[in-house]
Amino acid sequence: MDFKLEALEYHSRGRKGKVEVNPTKPCATQRDLSMAYTPGVAEPCLLIEKDPEQAYNYTAKGNLVAVVSNGTAVLGLGNIGALAGKPVMEGKGVLFKRFADIDVFDIELNTEDPDEVIKAVQLMEPTFGGVNLEDIKAPECFYIEESLKKTSNIPIFHDDQHGTAIISGAALVNALELVNKKIDEAVVVVNGAGAAGIACANLYVLLGVKRENIIMCDSKGVIYQGRTQGMNPYKEKYAVETRMRTLEDAMKGADVFCGVSVKDCVTQDMVRSMAKDPVIFAMANPDPEITYDAAEAARPDVIMATGRSDYPNQVNNVLGFPFIFRGALDVRAIAINDEMKIAASHALANLTKEDVPDSVCKAYGVERLVFGKEYIIPKPFDPRVLLWEAPAVAKAAMDTGVAKTQIDLEKYKEQLEARLGRSQEMMRIVINKAIRQPKRVVFPEGDQDKILRATNIILQEKIAKPILLGKEDIIRARIKELALELNDIEIVDPESSPNYEAYCSEFYRMRQRKGETMYDSRKLILQKRYFAPMMVHMGDADCVIAGLTMHYPDTIRPALQVIKKRDDVCKVAGMYMLLFKNKIICCADTTVNIEPTAHELADIAILTAKTARRFDIEPRIAMLSFSNFGSVEHETSLKVKRATQIVKEKDPGLMIDGEMQADTAVVPEIIQNDYPFSTLKSGANVLIFPDLASGNIAYKLLMRIGGAEAIGPILMGLQKSVHVLQRGCEVNDIVNMTAISVVEAQENDK
Repeated sequence: MDFKLEALEYHSRGRKGKVEVNPTKPCATQRDLSMAYTPGVAEPCLLIEKDPEQAYNYTAKGNLVAVVSNGTAVLGLGNIGALAGKPVMEGKGVLFKRFADIDVFDIELNTEDPDEVIKAVQLMEPTFGGVNLEDIKAPECFYIEESLKKTSNIPIFHDDQHGTAIISGAALVNALELVNKKIDEAVVVVNGAGAAGIACANLYVLLGVKRENIIMCDSKGVIYQGRTQGMNPYKEKYAVETRMRTLEDAMKGADVFCGVSVKDCVTQDMVRSMAKDPVIFAMANPDPEITYDAAEAARPDVIMATGRSDYPNQVNNVLGFPFIFRGALDVRAIAINDEMKIAASHALANLTKEDVPDSVCKAYGVERLVFGKEYIIPKPFDPRVLLWEAPAVAKAAMDTGVAKTQIDLEKYKEQLEARLGRSQEMMRIVINKAIRQPKRVVFPEGDQDKILRATNIILQEKIAKPILLGKEDIIRARIKELALELNDIEIVDPESSPNYEAYCSEFYRMRQRKGETMYDSRKLILQKRYFAPMMVHMGDADCVIAGLTMHYPDTIRPALQVIKKRDDVCKVAGMYMLLFKNKIICCADTTVNIEPTAHELADIAILTAKTARRFDIEPRIAMLSFSNFGSVEHETSLKVKRATQIVKEKDPGLMIDGEMQADTAVVPEIIQNDYPFSTLKSGANVLIFPDLASGNIAYKLLMRIGGAEAIGPILMGLQKSVHVLQRGCEVNDIVNMTAISVVEAQENDK
């Protein structure tokens, strides 16, 4: 299928278009109906009548943005009209929702009269928390935005102007830093004097470019003092006294080219005429002013950005508007001012210099992304943009007095993390616990890039005190190559460690009646996977995190030989936490015990309950089987039934029931209708599987088909804190498992 047909099929299949409206409150019963509409709806109406600010508490206003267009300047398609522009506006709504969890109504106005657009938006103000003006031609767009900003008490933002300016502004700051040029000395050529071009020039001035150093061109050439053809007040601001008349003239000796114009208007000779280390932003879409390859061929020293996703440094407005509105809405800003735009640009520029998560690199099919000429702005699908840009915008709004409410920025970042997914929200709880009392965590695979990058984050967030095992010269070299700040990190080489002999003697003492000789002990302790748990056993570390490059059995075996299980448990077990949109389910045993006995199943249930509480989850445990409360008598179902009884005897306060089938456990209506005697009236949040096969199969299906986010594997039942990574896991997983390990070590101290 060619692209045209594929695009048409995408927009038309199933429910037509790209958006729908979903209720956020139940409406399944007569009582629900009476609450949603009459008579219940009268109560918030009366409150809002007395205090209009209550609309933010009782309606969707605070998270609702209008995308308003008259279709006069659509996407490079031109003046195609309001109705033809609707697919674009729906698409804009999808991006708002996907990247910042903001709801959108797209509003297409069938008029080219700017005063009618202004009047329509003014009349709709009570509905929305903000307005995104879109695809309105210049110069009317300037007049519309300026008029609305003067009369409105909600943020008004014309993305075609400011979005491109903010993103390219971040790129400008970073590009000039890379080539050691001062922004107030840079000569900038802006080609295109429409909405985006004027806005780019305006923001560049706010970022430090001198107005007299900006040469603006349009289709008729340089905008110079005294020119009368094709001028308007917005262009007049950038009229300079010069003999230059063409774009070719303007490019000679320029440091920066900013193009928001038409394809192929820049030649290789023009690029060659620019100053040393030129910066080129060729942002015409879909075809740039000069292609990436042509610019690189003309000047190998060029730093290049385009609007295209198939080349480095894509200037994509989706890096701006969702997060700018997110920050503005969350402080109930009455405007989006210059300070908020500058804050957004600097937040993006600063984020680019941070270590990039593996998930982002994988999304773009690259091994690494490092701040440099091919990475001067973040990638659109980097989830951290929300956590950097929205708080920066919110802070600027509060600092400049346009915010109607003040917020705690640290708590706000946690709330934003929750919007990224339940795993982010859950792990923030654990990380906050970890940083209260960081522990010493030893990493046997201390020379691995992912471990080093995770260590950098762990130190920045003060989650733990990492210890890296390996050759110091090798680890230091890798730290330098990765450009990480790990100068004071503790590195231990088992071969030269002063504790080596003591560890060998202790290991031999523990294992001499289990087939190990002193010779065997000396060889094993040289292996980092044995040396690490010995450090914990001997009190030289508190936790072990291992398994990035090793098979699960090879990682867990040394831990079990050295650390041992707790005296009060039968077996060590493994658990995964599965996070769905509206619920969290803990699953065990999913990784360790192949065929546990009834007593072992009972221990696994109690262990899992304790671990769930570590995540502030009050456990409701279902002991799973293919039988519902004796409906089938079989040795497996009887084992589960017996395990349930043992748990009730050992810990009468636990909410637990079984044996039961999986759907019975998680669908409260089944319990209420068919098994009203059960204690799990509201459904289970801890599932204990009868064997490893069922547990392992179930959690993987729930992840892959059910769309659950997973945290784990979490090892339970050892005397000290040891956790095994999944082979090849991402840096963020290592950080999360470190936090989990630290919290467990804190509890072990108690």
